[in-house]
Amino acid sequence: MSTVDSQQRVLSGMRPTGRLHLGHLHGVLKNWVKLQHEYECFFFVADWHALTTDYGDPGIFEENVLDMVIDWLAVGVNPGSAALFVQSKLPEHAELHLLLSMLTPIGWLERVPSYKDQQEKLREKELDTYGFLGYPLLQAADILIYRAGYVPVGADQVAHVELTREIARRFNHMYGREPGFEENAMAAVRKMGKKSARLYSSLRTAYQQQGDHEALAKAQALLKEQQNISIGDRERLFGYLEGGGKMILSEPQVLLTPACNMPGLDGQKMSKSYGNTITLREPLEDVEKKIKTMPTDPARVRLKDPGDPEKCPVWQLHLSYSNQKTRDWVVAGCKSAGIGCLECKKPVIEAVVAELEPIQKEAAQYERDPDIVRSIIAEGCETARECAKETIQEVRSAMGLNTW
Repeated sequence: MSTVDSQQRVLSGMRPTGRLHLGHLHGVLKNWVKLQHEYECFFFVADWHALTTDYGDPGIFEENVLDMVIDWLAVGVNPGSAALFVQSKLPEHAELHLLLSMLTPIGWLERVPSYKDQQEKLREKELDTYGFLGYPLLQAADILIYRAGYVPVGADQVAHVELTREIARRFNHMYGREPGFEENAMAAVRKMGKKSARLYSSLRTAYQQQGDHEALAKAQALLKEQQNISIGDRERLFGYLEGGGKMILSEPQVLLTPACNMPGLDGQKMSKSYGNTITLREPLEDVEKKIKTMPTDPARVRLKDPGDPEKCPVWQLHLSYSNQKTRDWVVAGCKSAGIGCLECKKPVIEAVVAELEPIQKEAAQYERDPDIVRSIIAEGCETARECAKETIQEVRSAMGLNTW
């Protein structure tokens, strides 16, 4: 595939933590369902990444992987629209990680903000390991092996994508300078035909001499339309546009996901580590009970005491689940003590149950026949491996490893 075509490809993954909760649904999965209709999507189970913090526990995988993928399918992630696969089933990820580790400075990994942050947060675990230091590089290999144009991440993960871009640039600078690159690029320009060749050259000049990014975008679009040049020539000309060598690894762009403020039952961020979650397949009567017993504004000791929605965890759920009319009713009723806390929780309970009911019906079908899930994963692995093999072959060739 060409570098330009990679702009239609999205890659995202999740560690296999087992059954997912409302935070995952609103923070990741709803976005995946949307993206699968707009891009060529690759969604994967990041089981090797789970080992960077939870090594030594072989029981975290088999059941957790199936449970997580069942939840993906139940919320509407469609294996006909996206490849769903397991990271460890594709050795190309590991090989690219190894090859990139040979040229990635240690300082680049140590400066990733989450490195020291996670060590601080997870003090009870022994994280002075090569795997933990190198996990941002493994993440880079996950992205680069598919030449993904976009990576959907939250603001806290932007630094990881920027590291991936730096690694791709470093690799392309070192290995994209094929012998006779300039001559090969000029020969490729001539193959485009006189009119397209003149346009390409003028756009390249406008970008390189005047920094005209609009000209760069037009030249990239022009290359995408060319039918009479090979994939190799297209990659060559894409690199020639920016004055470098052949673009072997594509630099991904960040696709910022909408911030998710899904609160847990105690008002903190919803997280399994806090024990404050509502899982997608939890019995609905348990969901109702959990929301009914959620803490509210501590100032409302008695029914007649006025409260402040901003100080109540339940208000955060209203922001996700209630329309403006209901929110206005909550604010007025809470501040005037016109409604009680159980009355306030009722619309949230109804909305959460209405959201979870169809998800649970879908999930039940896959729970009855987990072999369907396994076959979906196997098919996704095949699709992903076709793309991964193509990239690793080109990387090996550029590094001189395909001579035997």
